[in-house]
Amino acid sequence: MRRPVSRQPVLAAWGAGVDSTAMIIELVARGEPPDAVLMAETGSERPETDRFVPLFRAWMDDHGVENHIVRYEPQRFRHWPPYHSLLENLLTNGTLPSISFGRHSCSAKWKIAPQDRWAESWPPALAAWARGERMVKLIGYDCSPADTRRYADREGHHDPRFTFRYPLREWGWTRDDCIDRIKLAGVPVPVKSSCFFCAAMKPHELRTLPPDYLRLIVLIEARAAPRLRAVDGLWRKPVKGCRGAEPRPGSMTQYIREMGLLPAAAIDAIIASTPAELLTFQETAARMDVNERATMRDWLDHFHAGAFRDAA
Repeated sequence: MRRPVSRQPVLAAWGAGVDSTAMIIELVARGEPPDAVLMAETGSERPETDRFVPLFRAWMDDHGVENHIVRYEPQRFRHWPPYHSLLENLLTNGTLPSISFGRHSCSAKWKIAPQDRWAESWPPALAAWARGERMVKLIGYDCSPADTRRYADREGHHDPRFTFRYPLREWGWTRDDCIDRIKLAGVPVPVKSSCFFCAAMKPHELRTLPPDYLRLIVLIEARAAPRLRAVDGLWRKPVKGCRGAEPRPGSMTQYIREMGLLPAAAIDAIIASTPAELLTFQETAARMDVNERATMRDWLDHFHAGAFRDAA
């Protein structure tokens, strides 16, 4: 069916998690599919999410829902090796994601900004703006306490380009409702969508990560360690376990060590040698023309094949 020329275009933000997936499924069932769906990929998602994304994109294709993957594309590397994921960005700068410091700039840079840039060249959005109208952007916040707090933070947010809608909240849906809707559609229920090193990761979620991902977490914290003052690591500060919370340290590396998720010798080998190796790699890159530099992805391939595995 052709869209009326004057209708506001509707864009859905899909995080590949439970809420936004259920929102899209229900909108399709109600005969109100969004005009396009965008997922902003950081290149550092959990492995379960990487497997779910093509599966649900195929579902959207089968149901006639236009969908796209967008990415933040850094343009200037100065004297750095080129990087193309949030993980590589952190290793380049020797820091932790902003959420580990109580901020949310990584989401703004790696998720919101790429979606907005895509919309700025989308013909339906350009036509709406030319008419003096806003485009509608759908956000998958449900009615659970956690999302209610997130919604309260955004309530009243004004953008001259977008009208924000929260269909799950309009329907009164909780996270359990979203899970039930996904199951009813015959779609696998996705895991919580996040980067695999996000401070919002729970201990039980960390325990599900494969060894290669755990080694990268150790590397992130080891690389950032010289600059850390106010936080212990990716989890910021310890949790004692009050009010039903699972106790954990502020450092994911410490938790990985305490739980025996990696051999202690492998952890020690990463901490002892790899930050210095990475700095040497970066210093070498600084002396080369940007078009001749190896990338951070090249260095990570070397890391994954590194001698620290022998200690495991």
